Amino acid sequence: MHPRLFQFGHIAIPTYGVLVAIALVAALAMAVHTARRLALDPNKIWNLSLIGIFTALLGSRLILVLVHLSDFLAHPFWMLGLVTIRSRGIVYGGILLAICACIGYILSVGLPLRRTLDCLAPAVALGLAISSLGAFAAGSDYGTPTDKPWGIIYKHGLAALWSGTPLGVRLHPVQPYEALTLFLLLALLLLWLSRQRHDGDVAGTFLFAYGVALYFLDFYRGDRSFVFQGAISLTQILAAALMLAGAALWIRRKPSAL
Repeated sequence: MHPRLFQFGHIAIPTYGVLVAIALVAALAMAVHTARRLALDPNKIWNLSLIGIFTALLGSRLILVLVHLSDFLAHPFWMLGLVTIRSRGIVYGGILLAICACIGYILSVGLPLRRTLDCLAPAVALGLAISSLGAFAAGSDYGTPTDKPWGIIYKHGLAALWSGTPLGVRLHPVQPYEALTLFLLLALLLLWLSRQRHDGDVAGTFLFAYGVALYFLDFYRGDRSFVFQGAISLTQILAAALMLAGAALWIRRKPSAL
């Protein structure tokens, strides 16, 4: 694959970083578009999305610093600017902080919670799908070894250096598996938006379906982290939480005013 998109002298522009930036812009545009369809204030949804994005990014970096405080004190600029966050626990911690910040903003400005979640679901699906393609290009979140003909073999040294990807081994392309699942889910969500009768239906469907996909896809990941009792991983625990949250949104639903 191509972990490096461009090279300017000693400065490398990673493909993953560029695609993540594209994913964020696309998700923001989708959120504003969906807000208009659901009769929500696009400016508030824009602000909410920015709060979520920046809290997740800065929160993950803060947790990284706290976990590796001695390294930060020795190399502060390296820790803040150059090091790649590979720990899913740290990334999930940043996402949790972002969720708390977003819920606080939703309540403070009086946005309807369930309909706002419906608005954000397609945007999140689109952003995650594009990010998965970036991970595929970089070799991040690589799959388990396979003998299937559609397996991918990474040969670029930067994939091993930046993401710890095994080179010369045929691997499950788990990132495209996830991207395809998310694009299909995005199409379903957009179709459902025009037909929904209850606030929370779209968000509940996204959370439950993505939780199921995330749970089973994790068995094909070669870098599973925090595996408990040799069976369930931290990612699968998160997936179960997403499924429960999705099911909760289907309960006590109120008819949509749209």
